Amino acid sequence: MGDVEALLTGRQRIDGNLLLVLPAALLMLACFIWPLLRLLGLSFTQPAPGLMNYDALITKPVYVRALWNTAVISASVDFFCLLIGYPLAWIMATTTARIRRLLIFMVLIPFWSSVLVRSFAWMVLLQRNGLINDLLLALGLIPQPLRLIYNRIGVLIGMVQILLPFMIFPLLTTMSRIDASFARAAATLGAGPIRSFLRVWLPLTLPGVLTGSVLVFVIALGYFIVPALLGGFGDTMIAQLIEQQVADFGNWGMAGSLSVALLAGTGTMLAVIMRLYGAASVWRR
Repeated sequence: MGDVEALLTGRQRIDGNLLLVLPAALLMLACFIWPLLRLLGLSFTQPAPGLMNYDALITKPVYVRALWNTAVISASVDFFCLLIGYPLAWIMATTTARIRRLLIFMVLIPFWSSVLVRSFAWMVLLQRNGLINDLLLALGLIPQPLRLIYNRIGVLIGMVQILLPFMIFPLLTTMSRIDASFARAAATLGAGPIRSFLRVWLPLTLPGVLTGSVLVFVIALGYFIVPALLGGFGDTMIAQLIEQQVADFGNWGMAGSLSVALLAGTGTMLAVIMRLYGAASVWRR
């Protein structure tokens, strides 16, 4: 009787958990999965049944260039966020609690304003007569104003500034859990700073590196506002073409195929990161 009662109790608990998850599952089905499937279907049926939209993705230069730009810009933003975020996260993890709170506050400040407002702010700062060029000219570092906007430089500056917190906080979470005695033990055994970093610190922080890289890269793939405001004609990304196909041409089929390509890129990136995460786990052992 005891086993039967335990089994019934377990089933009731499972049924109760399913009932709790059901509203969220229905919301996900109605607001995400069904529109996604609908858009996928339109990519094969509009303007005519077939694979013409997907053929255009790999044959028409405008789409090939947008796919390439999206991959390169996202990877570049990921690299610069890691380059800036890693040492900053290390400082935050190893400094005093007061300075850590101050640095966290400074990193969080940009979240208090929208992406659109920040993009317009960068337009003011990066323009030919903006604050950055005026400062560089006043210091005598440049003979004439630099072209910092409506090109790849402006896109990278704007996206890195916006996405940097998504790299810093996963790194900070991972670094905060590392025992400081590991580094001291490595030094005691004769390891120099570089070897201690490569053999001790870096392997232990790889989960944070991979998590932050996934977040930044995946978010960057679908960016629209920053490239549209700060980029030039040669920096068009997939999200801009999707908006153009829907708003200007009403071509939902082409927009669907671009969305599928974007989703496929995201899925591929996640699969690669999962493999790397598994390899990192083996390495740490």
